[in-house]
Amino acid sequence: MEQSKHIFIVNPAAGSRDRTTEIAGAIRAATRRAPVDYEILITEAPHHAAELVKRASEQYPGRELRFYACGGDGTLKEVAEGCLRRPNTAFTHYPAGTGNDFIKIFGAESERFRDLEQLMQGEIIDLDAIESDCGLALNVLSVGVDARVARSMKKYKRLPLMGSQGPYLVATAEEVVKGLVRPYGVSVDGVSYDGRYTLILVLNGHCYGGGFTPVPESDPQDGLLNVLLVHAVSRMTAAKVISAYKTGFYRDYPQYITALSARELTIFSPDPSKPMDINLDGEIVRSLHISMRAAERQMRVIVPRGVRPEKGAARSRRGL
Repeated sequence: MEQSKHIFIVNPAAGSRDRTTEIAGAIRAATRRAPVDYEILITEAPHHAAELVKRASEQYPGRELRFYACGGDGTLKEVAEGCLRRPNTAFTHYPAGTGNDFIKIFGAESERFRDLEQLMQGEIIDLDAIESDCGLALNVLSVGVDARVARSMKKYKRLPLMGSQGPYLVATAEEVVKGLVRPYGVSVDGVSYDGRYTLILVLNGHCYGGGFTPVPESDPQDGLLNVLLVHAVSRMTAAKVISAYKTGFYRDYPQYITALSARELTIFSPDPSKPMDINLDGEIVRSLHISMRAAERQMRVIVPRGVRPEKGAARSRRGL
């Protein structure tokens, strides 16, 4: 059998600084110690990583290709999109972003993803994803206030004296003033949940946003999506509900948060003049409608040998 080809896709825009030279040096050092047929490709624009995967797949048809997303969760999402339904491809994450949230599903073992030699000698496991008509998400898809905050943040990121948390705080304040709640049409496995919501979350992994762990028991191998519908809340109530949501204690507020498991989900804006902000692993798209499904075991993911996703326990301060 022909030797696997290892393709490292490096995103210079990931993280707080350009680490291309550093990452390329680490790749060359690792491949000297463990020689493989490899190539380093540099992304030049958003969505370029998916195009690089597609080109390589067409260039080497039938050959086993192992892709390494060297960047953040956005780079990983693009590489995964390129690999979807290409049976000769597998991918992994060599983390070089700020959040690196997806690999947190592996718990303490996620640190092993920083060792290129372990990744190069890794094994392939099958994981779920969120497949939608607006794009793919490995970790999280959300509609509502957090997606609007993420979109608003981009206006403030390059302003002087903002600091690391400044853009987030300013964008959050802006969205709170505009109003937390929007009307949505929602269908979960064919059942209607239309209503006014602060946030609609669809989760495959555990963490997002650099610190939110809304559903610690989420399992990326069960063929199901974890859904949280955060109902209309006042500004006074929002702080405690979002705090519980952020830390996985959603069960403590059933009057505000409806928790569901689903295979398929549709969300739409009842007002055709107001498209929704949709967060797909950090990428924000705007649309009046989105349909999604659990892409069960469709992701061929390279992991260090013996590493498997950790499933956390459901949390409740009230013993629910």
